[in-house]
Amino acid sequence: MAIAVRQSGSPASGELDKHAWFSHDRLGLFIHWGLYALGARHEWLKNREELTDEQYQRYFDNFDPDLYEPKEWARRARLAGMKYVVVTTKHHEGFCLWDSKVTDYKATNTPCGKDLLTPLVEAFRAEGLKIGFYYSLIDWHHPDFPIDVHHPLRNHPDAKALNAGRNMANYTAYMHEQVRELLTGFGRIDIMWFDFSYPRREYRGLPGKGRVDWESERLVGLVRELQPGIIVNNRLDLPLDGDNLPDIVTPEQYTPRVAPAIAGRPVRWEACHTFSGSWGYHRDEDSWKSPEQIIKLLIDSVAMGGNLLMNVGPTGRGTLDARAIAGLEVYQNWISVNGRSIYGAGPSDYPVPSGCRYTQRGNRLYLHICNWPFRHIHIEGIADRIAYAQFLHDASEVRWLSHIKEVDSNIGVTVPEGVITLELPVRRPDVTVPVIEIVLKP
Repeated sequence: MAIAVRQSGSPASGELDKHAWFSHDRLGLFIHWGLYALGARHEWLKNREELTDEQYQRYFDNFDPDLYEPKEWARRARLAGMKYVVVTTKHHEGFCLWDSKVTDYKATNTPCGKDLLTPLVEAFRAEGLKIGFYYSLIDWHHPDFPIDVHHPLRNHPDAKALNAGRNMANYTAYMHEQVRELLTGFGRIDIMWFDFSYPRREYRGLPGKGRVDWESERLVGLVRELQPGIIVNNRLDLPLDGDNLPDIVTPEQYTPRVAPAIAGRPVRWEACHTFSGSWGYHRDEDSWKSPEQIIKLLIDSVAMGGNLLMNVGPTGRGTLDARAIAGLEVYQNWISVNGRSIYGAGPSDYPVPSGCRYTQRGNRLYLHICNWPFRHIHIEGIADRIAYAQFLHDASEVRWLSHIKEVDSNIGVTVPEGVITLELPVRRPDVTVPVIEIVLKP
């Protein structure tokens, strides 16, 4: 029984190798898509605007993504260097992209009239990406899901009375059955991305929800029984200690200061971010990240041993917003020449120069120059180890200066003992974040 409910395979031999692909591949695509795409003003709009089911119904009645081409999504993801995809099979609104047998609140009953998940899975698999399913533990549409701090009816004057007729056990059984459908109807699934728990978020006498409500131990047991090789994230409110490590932890919309750890033990992790400030399609949102920010999010994650899951929110017609396409193309252009500083790479123990980030793969040290300096970068710790250096984007040689005692400091570069100084062009190469590949001696 212990094997069935174990969060992470880390205590068992071979489990780390089973998930090794995740730490190698480093970059994934998150897709948030549902009825909220028609509202086009944030995926939490039902919550934020405290909409009733009747008010929200207009999105269901008009959902018809007639331009949906998952093969195009998958093609762009592959070109952008993504190695896996995580798609919202059901978000907090309760709407399902697949033909679930236990609800009518699904794509097949909208004007769209068809299962949207199967062709997506097939398209991304055809492009060589691994498949992950996001599933919301929350459900604002299900009649048995109790009203709480996040529910659209939380401020309804009769919220407590409305809760009286709701049965959490019925909802939990429904949720488990949907997870069973997802993990038996679409072939091998590589990631199960649950979202999310809040047991201590009481609001006006309405309790939050956590592992007791979700029956998390039993749910994880079901997931591992159906898909033994799957990765499960850390949002089920299960105990976390040195003997109970999740497969991955998932910091959201921020870059950790240091690599996450639990009880002093390192864990696999993945930061999830948006190109803009919203996960779902938001027509008027205007805080889209710059190319430099987009690339630095990836570099920062890998430099600390983590992954990046970068999100797009398709439109109500099933297309990718032009701004999201531009963001994917930033990755495409950069990864195409700098990918080997990311895939299979991880942290380095060498002290990193100011304004830079290191990743390392074997005897290759990758210096990501986030703040372009004037002519020189001074590097400690590798003076006697460097064999060769080149820009990664074009393999042009980068020369360096070593320690020389007799230097006129007014006109020459003084290089302290134990330091090497890379000589750079005055103008930054036309690369969003230039990378220097340093080959170390054996």
